[in-house]
Amino acid sequence: MANLATPSGHQNVSMLGIGACRPGRLISNDDLCKVMDSSDQWIYERSGVRNRRWISGDEDLRFLAKTAAERAIVNSGVDRSKIDLLVLGTSSWPYNTPHGAPIVASDVGLNGIPAFDVSAGCGGFGYALGVAADAIRAGSATYAVVIGAETMSVGLDPADRSTGFIFGDGAGAVVIGPTEENGISPIVSGSDGENAEAIAQNIDTVSYMARAVEYQGKDPETDPVGRMVIYMEGPRVFRWAAVTLPKALTTSLSESGAALDDIDVFIPHQANARISELLKKNLGLPDDLPMAGDIENTGNTSAGSIPLAIEEMLATGKAKGGDTALLLGFGAGLSYAGAVVTLPPAPKVTSFEGLDEQPSGALAAHLAGVDAD
Repeated sequence: MANLATPSGHQNVSMLGIGACRPGRLISNDDLCKVMDSSDQWIYERSGVRNRRWISGDEDLRFLAKTAAERAIVNSGVDRSKIDLLVLGTSSWPYNTPHGAPIVASDVGLNGIPAFDVSAGCGGFGYALGVAADAIRAGSATYAVVIGAETMSVGLDPADRSTGFIFGDGAGAVVIGPTEENGISPIVSGSDGENAEAIAQNIDTVSYMARAVEYQGKDPETDPVGRMVIYMEGPRVFRWAAVTLPKALTTSLSESGAALDDIDVFIPHQANARISELLKKNLGLPDDLPMAGDIENTGNTSAGSIPLAIEEMLATGKAKGGDTALLLGFGAGLSYAGAVVTLPPAPKVTSFEGLDEQPSGALAAHLAGVDAD
């Protein structure tokens, strides 16, 4: 019997740098209401969203992910040659094969390293962070790039009053690696498959392909193939969140070794401002404790939302490097992933520099009504 090697790694792991990328096109509630029967006030009161950013022109998920990763590497100061793992959290990579992480790794000069995708909806960044941190602790990696990136606008019906106003596009990334003190607690995660259909595609991919074949030759005016879009049962998700997530946050704290008084900043998934406020209140966090509010101008970017929110808070001074942050991602699955982390230094290169002057092009055809005069 062979005496197989047992690897050993670094038990203390932290975020060393952060980067993000936001699309150039800002879509206001008023813009959206050109195609949706709603109003700025109605949308804001129910979600906390004023604006969201959607990809346009040549922008795509690959561009967002590689730009965020590149900025995270630069901001971390880590020698690129020491990075030996890349994990991409996303549910909107446009291909089933090939998966996105190897392509993004190649784009940022890391071709050849282990690179894979994690698909866990809005909890995707938390799951990806946990996998990468545990790989370093196990000795399977030394430094890792962890990305959360989504182009939610691709699967939107902009006229749908349940989802059309919620979602945005964007990407955030962190570089993690060994440190003297631990800066990433154990990830606390879970799922509820009994409620999986609360956030889902309106048709599965195989059925949609069969439908496309069946409808070839039919008149698209009378027999449209239709689009594959995301739908959400908002009240059902809200009820699940109200029951499940407070327990998840309490467990995240107890497993982390931190006390409630140790938390400097609360960064929940940017799903809905009402849910964030409810979670903060139920946990007993002080009213004046800083909480992420990136949803107001970015929307819900699914797996991208937590790293984007971290970057926004650090870039604007709402939080600072070294702060102890409570994170919780949650959504499709239904699933969640939470942790307590030490925030990385404020980024030297941010996603906001030149953003207003960033070139943008036409929206995708299914969103074109938003551009109508």
